[in-house]
Amino acid sequence: MEEYAEKIARALNIKGLINIQFAIKDGNVYVIEANPRASRTTPFIAKAYQIPYLNIATKVMLGAAKLSDYSFEKKLEGYAIKEPVFSFNKFPGVNKELGPEMKSTGEAIRFIKDLKDPYFRQLYKERSMHLSK
Repeated sequence: MEEYAEKIARALNIKGLINIQFAIKDGNVYVIEANPRASRTTPFIAKAYQIPYLNIATKVMLGAAKLSDYSFEKKLEGYAIKEPVFSFNKFPGVNKELGPEMKSTGEAIRFIKDLKDPYFRQLYKERSMHLSK
């Protein structure tokens, strides 16, 4: 995925951040969209890897630095899960069943060592049950 992302960014002459959504089916990689901007996921990834991506990207976009000025060490061991935080208690009487857009008012981050983690297994089970309805 990193190789595909780099090829796309270079072909589009991107300086700074790019948000790319991929899909993989039957071993083929498809690009759903590629946007030359930061997404809401960027702060999440910066926190997960403990790398100030937004700060670095801003300096690169402004021409104050080059990407080659930085070295990146991925410090994440295991997985970081983006967990939506819903404020249903603020809206009494509202249908609490989530739609596919899963609109949230914020997000939390949860770190797990592996995909056998009980929290992840429960989250996966609940999501699978919701999708099978």
